[in-house]
Amino acid sequence: MSATVDRLSTKNTDRHESFDADLPIQLELFLEDPEIIRALAEYPEGEPRNQYAIEAMKIGILALRHVGGQVGADTIRRENDRLVASVQKTFDQYTHTVQDRIEIKLKEYFDPKDGRFTDRVQRLLAQDGELSQLLRGFVDGENSLFARTLVTHVGRESALMKILDPQQSDGLLTTLRKNVDDQLTRQRDHLLNEFSLDNKDGALARLLSELTVNHGDVGKALQTKIDTVIKEFSLNDENSALSRLVKNVDRAQRTITDEFSLNSEDSCLSRLKRELCELLATSEKKNQQFQEEVKVSLAKIVTQREEADRSTRHGIAFEDAVCDFLVRQAQHAGDVATPTGSLTGLIKNSRVGDCVIELGPDSAAPGSKIVVEAKEKESYSLANAREEIETARKNRGADWGVFVFSKKTAPANLEPFSRYGSDFVIVWDVEDISTDVFLKAGIIAARALCFRAERRSAAEKVDFDVIDKAILDIEKRTSNLDDVRKSAETIQSSSAKILERVRIDREALEKQVEILREKVNDLRDLTNSVQ
Repeated sequence: MSATVDRLSTKNTDRHESFDADLPIQLELFLEDPEIIRALAEYPEGEPRNQYAIEAMKIGILALRHVGGQVGADTIRRENDRLVASVQKTFDQYTHTVQDRIEIKLKEYFDPKDGRFTDRVQRLLAQDGELSQLLRGFVDGENSLFARTLVTHVGRESALMKILDPQQSDGLLTTLRKNVDDQLTRQRDHLLNEFSLDNKDGALARLLSELTVNHGDVGKALQTKIDTVIKEFSLNDENSALSRLVKNVDRAQRTITDEFSLNSEDSCLSRLKRELCELLATSEKKNQQFQEEVKVSLAKIVTQREEADRSTRHGIAFEDAVCDFLVRQAQHAGDVATPTGSLTGLIKNSRVGDCVIELGPDSAAPGSKIVVEAKEKESYSLANAREEIETARKNRGADWGVFVFSKKTAPANLEPFSRYGSDFVIVWDVEDISTDVFLKAGIIAARALCFRAERRSAAEKVDFDVIDKAILDIEKRTSNLDDVRKSAETIQSSSAKILERVRIDREALEKQVEILREKVNDLRDLTNSVQ
């Protein structure tokens, strides 16, 4: 810094040129004033010294403007805003300080844990507190104000106790006792006087006088009444009450005896006997009719068996009989049953599979196939049957299989209706039409399962559990029918049992078959709606 030159240099040398107050200007100063130099020398060279110089210049300019009356309105406004902001800040700080102090004081007095007010209330209301001591001084102890007041007003020596004392001659109880005794004495004397015959004006004397005047002598009148009562209870007088009562009892007894006597045709017992005899006769007649109907039914069964034995159905081969039966049933269901026992199938040179049932176009699974294999052969086991029906399904391209055993050659203890996976095993008797229900049930069950296998995705809402239950119930009923067949061997001695069991199981089988048909129809409708 030079101390020999004192001059001012700016970028803009024209002193009359106007400056924009919002834009910065650059100054280069050369100072030689010792005081200014000493003041600036106290700050290190660079930004601190420049800032100090700028603040000093600003103060000098403001001072010059104040001296010369040139303080502008904008400066006043800025200073005013700064002053207002400073005052507002001071007020805010004071407000927070006051609030904090008030909060501290309130907490000091009213804090529920350690506040002075709470402590004061607790000391005031404690068991041995000031309020308790004050109240105890008024009401506790014999010398308390309350005790002395009570003694004064209701104590032993008080005026009230003197009045209530029974020993006092002029007390309340003595006076009351005296008044009550006087009143009772007067009332007793008055009542005795009223009921004394010596007092002619008394109530009793007046009553006797009125009775004597109105009814005569009381003793005489009473004796008359007693004689009248005795006369009413005398049997010597036919018109007495007791005589009339005896007559009525005798009449009622005779009426009851006549009603329960068989000697009279119109009695209740006679009418009851006739009605019972009529009911027994009717019952006996109905029993005879029932026996006749049973005999006729048995005769019809025997006749049907004899006609079946004489028909051509008995003479044809078992396989042909099964195929003939299936063809008739398929026509009713709208399916196509084709005997295939003489035709080779998918397996080379294999003719396994006696009949193929193809579901009709109106069914829920058109084109699905059921193969039926019939066998009337001695020593043919269940294992052989399952193996052969599996081969038949593969040979005929069928979805389900039905193996039909002849009753004559079926393995011992084989159920008439049973299921093994994709196959059903049926025991059928060509000569017994009652076993047709087993074969029908096997075909219907196979058709229902064929629908499920064919349309599983479209029939998820169909309740196949009902179908399975129906098949299981059919298996159970078939075992009952097997018992019926065993009972038929002793038909003469157990005809009633056989007929009843046949009726029950036949109705149950028909019901289950109907359930299967309904579920099949539901499945068909659901499949058609999906398609």
